[in-house]
Formats: sequence, structure tokens, C-alpha cells
Amino acid sequence: MVRDAIEKDVIKAFLGDDTEFKGLLSFDGTVRIDGSFQGEIQTKDNLIIGENANVQAEVNVGAIMVQGRMEGNINASIKIHITSKGRVIGNVTTPALHIEDGAVLEGAVAMIKKDEPKIINMKKPKPEEKAIEEAV
Repeated sequence: MVRDAIEKDVIKAFLGDDTEFKGLLSFDGTVRIDGSFQGEIQTKDNLIIGENANVQAEVNVGAIMVQGRMEGNINASIKIHITSKGRVIGNVTTPALHIEDGAVLEGAVAMIKKDEPKIINMKKPKPEEKAIEEAV
């Protein structure tokens, strides 16, 4: 679903196979990286990391599709999709995560929605638990 939406969206910028870029990349729309990138990526929209890409970055995006190598933390407000040839080394935070067979993800995963309240333990302690807490 997101894969189709990302692939059908018009790509506004493209960093080709032989491209090397270091720094901050900020954009609207969809951007595809097939070369090497180091730094930080920020957008509310879509990022595609192509099969030949080698990305080392802190990434904050709407949706991301990883087909190549991505090293760094990813925070996606909509979805993270790692294809069968994708490799992610880093922590990911997103409300939706799709990992195809053969993909690699090495890192922690957090899937709490931003508008979702955190769970709070409202359970009253049992009398024996309360006695232990008071003794300590």
C-alpha cells in the first residue's frame, strides 16, 4: 500500500548511483537516493533508499522505503517499509512497520502512535505489596 503510494508519487529529486552527498537534506514530495549520503534527512513526505544506496543518517520522515543499506535511526510518522534487499542498522520509531522476507533490521523498534496515550498502571497494590512498600 505505502510502497505503491511512494513509487507512484512523482520523484522531485534523485541522487544517482555515483552521487555522494554530506549534510542536511530537507524537502517536500518524494526523494530517491541511489548513491551515498551522510548526514541528516528531514521531511514530512516520502523517502526512497534505492538498492545501490548507502545511507548513514538520522532520518525524520513521513514514510520511507529502504531497498538498500541504511545506517542510523529512523523516525517515520506514517510507515517504514524495508524490502527484501533492504538492510537497516539502527533504531526505528513508527506507527506501522513492514519488513519483507530477506530484509535485515538490527536495532530497537518502537511502535507507539503519537496521539496514543501511554499505558499507566492503575492497579491498586495488594495488601501484602503495600506492606512491603511501607517496610522499605
